[in-house]
Amino acid sequence: MKAILCHDKADFDALASLVAAKKLYPDAVMVMPSSMEKNVRDFVRESEMEMELTPPSKVNPEEVELLVLVDFKRKDRSRLAGEILNRKRPVIHIYDHHPAHGKDIAGDVEVIEETGACTTILVDIIRKKNVPITPEEATLFLLGIHEDTGSFTFTSTTPKDMEIARFLLEKGANLNLVSDYLKRELTPEQIELLNEMLNNLERVKIAGIEIGITSVVRDKYVGDLAVLAHKLRDIEALTVLFVLALMDNKVTIIARSRTDALHVGNLLSDFGGGGHATAASASVKDMTIPQVKERLLEAIRKELETTRTASSIMTTPAITVDAGATIKEAEELMVRYNINSLPVIKDGKVVGIITRQIVERALYHHLEQGKVEDYMNAEFEVVTPDTPIKEIEKIMLARTQRMVPVVDRGKVVGVVTRGELFKALYEDVIRSSITRNEHMFKKNLKALMKDRIPRNIWEIIEKAKEVGESLGYNVYLVGGFVRDLLLRVENYDLDFVVEGDGPVFAVMLAEILGGKVNVHKKFETAVVILPDGTRFDVATARFEYYREPAALPEVAKGSIKRDLYRRDFTINAMAIKITGEDAYTLIDYYGGLRDLKDKVIRVIHNLSFVEDPTRAFRAVRFEQRYGFRIGAQTERLIRLAVRDGIFERLSGKRVFNELKHMLDEKNALLMVKRMQDLGILRFVHPKIRVDEEMEELFDRAQEVLSWYELLFKRKQPETWMVNMMILLNKLKPEEVERLTHWFGMAKSEKEIISTGIFQAHKVLWELRKAEDDAKVYFTLRNQPLEAILYYMARADEETQRKIGRYLMEWMDIKTAIGGRDLIKLGLTPGPLFSKLLNKVLEAKIKGEVNTKEEELEYVKRLIEGASVDKAHP
Repeated sequence: MKAILCHDKADFDALASLVAAKKLYPDAVMVMPSSMEKNVRDFVRESEMEMELTPPSKVNPEEVELLVLVDFKRKDRSRLAGEILNRKRPVIHIYDHHPAHGKDIAGDVEVIEETGACTTILVDIIRKKNVPITPEEATLFLLGIHEDTGSFTFTSTTPKDMEIARFLLEKGANLNLVSDYLKRELTPEQIELLNEMLNNLERVKIAGIEIGITSVVRDKYVGDLAVLAHKLRDIEALTVLFVLALMDNKVTIIARSRTDALHVGNLLSDFGGGGHATAASASVKDMTIPQVKERLLEAIRKELETTRTASSIMTTPAITVDAGATIKEAEELMVRYNINSLPVIKDGKVVGIITRQIVERALYHHLEQGKVEDYMNAEFEVVTPDTPIKEIEKIMLARTQRMVPVVDRGKVVGVVTRGELFKALYEDVIRSSITRNEHMFKKNLKALMKDRIPRNIWEIIEKAKEVGESLGYNVYLVGGFVRDLLLRVENYDLDFVVEGDGPVFAVMLAEILGGKVNVHKKFETAVVILPDGTRFDVATARFEYYREPAALPEVAKGSIKRDLYRRDFTINAMAIKITGEDAYTLIDYYGGLRDLKDKVIRVIHNLSFVEDPTRAFRAVRFEQRYGFRIGAQTERLIRLAVRDGIFERLSGKRVFNELKHMLDEKNALLMVKRMQDLGILRFVHPKIRVDEEMEELFDRAQEVLSWYELLFKRKQPETWMVNMMILLNKLKPEEVERLTHWFGMAKSEKEIISTGIFQAHKVLWELRKAEDDAKVYFTLRNQPLEAILYYMARADEETQRKIGRYLMEWMDIKTAIGGRDLIKLGLTPGPLFSKLLNKVLEAKIKGEVNTKEEELEYVKRLIEGASVDKAHP
């Protein structure tokens, strides 16, 4: 007897491999696995394909002469295989794609390849032997490949998997059926189980990698745990997930991984299980779930901490001090860059370390001009980028060395501080008190990005990933794009930060995308503009320091960590890394994700408003835009900056830039009121006060702007100008002139705002007494749109209707005839032309003329009747 076996708890890859092997061993029997996942059972029951599956009870182990094993090679993965091999040793042929394990069965023939699916191996043989297959068989084979490669998204996927998938499509595989079986609706029982898994989910972080662990308890065995594990991992965007299920008096472990740093197949081999780098399982007897969990976490720590190195946690670039520098110069460096230790350099080599404590004590003893090399610590150790972090821990503990320089080929490439090391080693312990619903330091956002980002934007990001990786740079998306993605707010303004040469990256990316690039070499930044008008910014990772309060910052190259540290608030100091093995991972050093969840605006450090007071305006804007609150400490720091007069040092242009952004928002009134509450509105102008009249005017202006937006007119107003008129409407003309000059407003902007404020009374009076539509038209036609909307907000109900009709019906009205037509009538160009055309416009508004011919006839009548002089001015 010849028997083909796949493993128990069969998935689609196992079933497909079984059927594929039957094509190669037509005289062998296919043995039905003792258990199958639900979708696989459904397929077997519903498929019209002929599958002669022999129940295991019908197989006599003594009669098996040839045993063909597919998709497994360990006897503990098939009850029947164990029974056969315990009685005799038949000829064994093995077809598998799992990595080698100490408990593997030895085969007489072994076809083992590292492919994403075992089906791929067998179908490749079928293809080479020209064995015919039906469309139904091709569909099953494609199901097996899709499932085991995660539809070609798992890192275990190989080019051969995709090649064979193409072959199967050519053979008539039905993708609709593939999609149907892989995405079937969950049963009520599965939904209940998934909900329990979600409720029990815990997150820990080990060596920088987020691990999700959940558990369930059932009296009897429950199938389809692997399916639910996939769904849970995708729902929560987990990098690594372990499901622990206590069933039938044993704990089943299902593991899924998205990172090459943790090979879950190897990890679970110590638990008597196995699998791939990205998917594995095991069963453990005589242990409780807490015991398995504890042992699992210990194994994960051991696996990850032995592979993590200095390069993964070091801060770059290293800020160093020359050995010949003075103690005072060392202090200035430490204050400027907010660091506590400096590697000391002489002739390009590290010769020592000097700490803030030593510098402060030297200054206390009036040694400002002393040389750094005289007081540095010359007994120290350095590491290379490949040094395991456990070795760095030993150095810090044994030598009480707070900072370790990282040296590559004699050059300092970074430093590891004690804080960075302890965070990497013990982050999972530090965060163990965090509940499962709170956000962690890192989170994979690829699924969220693909779901919410338009295709053209996603393609830009993918190309940026390719360029960054080809140059060996780390590339990040930063700022508002990241914040709004997490808030599910539409914002497709991309800002890239590059740990490398930003302009070089930008030029290369622009070339690939067919765009052009404007490079600012001085600031190491660039703007890329694509043919469709899409534009995005590229910057070299940098950090800023301030020589004095409220001054513009000085800029120097840095790492992403330092780049994010220079930003205003924690919610704006997050990044998404788009390159490398951990691509699409959220980087959150300062708790921005937590603050998004808590809806709080929080500065990163306590001198934030001293260094840049404009951040207070932005704090108000983000607070009111998103319905957040400014944190208590952050509000205290704003009020402290107000008390100390820090805002008085700001230039008008910087104040205007922030105010303009605020007044462009729908919640402009709330922002102005909050500025007044915090005491910063008076730094715009001391006479501006929010009162009941201003509040009512802001509300009415918002109604008017919303109404106009619904007209879908080609010409759109500058919202901030309308709101600026409201804000300044009680100031005197000379005060408005001085303020707009201080703001550095463009001449055209000044004229529009002054027109609106100081002509409002006259225009509204003329509109109120206007008895016909033409009078309304000629009153408003030369007024700026923003001023007209401001008038409408200030107008009574009747006047509002008049303005509304003008905007809806007459704003874009034009005569069909022009100067050339009048010349053809024998008229000489001059003031007469304007009078005639105005008269035609008046007739058109009244409905007396409609077509070009009617307009010409109307002009002829005007001329013939000698009534030109009566034309409307």
